[in-house]
Amino acid sequence: MWRFARILLTTLFITSLTNPLYAAEAEFVLKVHHMLPPPAMPHAKILVPWAEKVMKESNGRIKVDVYPSMQLGGKPPELINQARSGLADVIWTVGGYSPNLFTKASAFELPFMVTNAEATSKALWEYAQTNMQDEMADYKVLALHVHDRGVVHAVDKQVKSASDIKGAKFRAPNKVMSKAFGLLGANPVFMPVPAVASGLSKGVINMVALPYEVLPSFKLQELVKYHTEIPGDRGLYANFFIFAMNKDVYNKMPADLQKVIDNNSGLELSGHIGSLFDAQEDKHKGVTAKAGGKFTELSASEVANWKKAMQPITDEWIARMNKEGKNGKKLYAEANRLLDKHSK
Repeated sequence: MWRFARILLTTLFITSLTNPLYAAEAEFVLKVHHMLPPPAMPHAKILVPWAEKVMKESNGRIKVDVYPSMQLGGKPPELINQARSGLADVIWTVGGYSPNLFTKASAFELPFMVTNAEATSKALWEYAQTNMQDEMADYKVLALHVHDRGVVHAVDKQVKSASDIKGAKFRAPNKVMSKAFGLLGANPVFMPVPAVASGLSKGVINMVALPYEVLPSFKLQELVKYHTEIPGDRGLYANFFIFAMNKDVYNKMPADLQKVIDNNSGLELSGHIGSLFDAQEDKHKGVTAKAGGKFTELSASEVANWKKAMQPITDEWIARMNKEGKNGKKLYAEANRLLDKHSK
């Protein structure tokens, strides 16, 4: 019995020396908070791997606990303020849930401002370094990214033209696209993603705009039957996301631990997250097909009609930025330049 105990203690001691996660006591425990359930791709493939990588590279001096499904309380639109207040140490959320905080980033929420998620995420990160330092000042921003091109999903009809959207109770993904779909004749309804399944089930909405990647996380492929893709060099829309850390917590870390965080932040991480979203689209379209989904693409002429109908949204955004002294024309041109640069 004693011989077995000595062997066990010796094994544990050796493990503590050779396994980085056991080599040191945690000096900082980071609570990462987000809105999606554990099976969702961002939880399983982005946030948990990020936590594991930070713990390993810090030699166990940083411990990271990930809390999905709003387990720390509050509602999804409150996540960004939780990072600022310190209720959560790190958050991942949709930037458009706080439209007045990140007005410059909303250039990437405008209609037809997405190529693929990886390229657009890199463009957004680079754009932010030059243009968004004031909007990011209250946070240690780890990554900025988008999801892949949004798709129109409907309960009871195939959308082939703007006339098919007229009168629809349409769940819009953000404030900008709410106005855009309104110009096509929809009755926009805004709600965070976790509320969409309930909204569809109760008939509060009958159309949604989302990438395929989101559908299986909430079994939405069982609630929407018709799916319309928007082809071309630019997709219909994308939401942007912010992965951010409480700035005071970061500032309290010694330089070597700040370096661990820095090494797991920035352009590379933003692009990597975007690439994960890109990789999920075909897979989750397949899941949607198995659920009986029916698919179509807008014709080139109809895409042109949508672009023309939605142009006032872009014009209005530029005018609003100008009114706020932010040179909207220059910001819009810079966002387009960076999209073209990273999409080559």
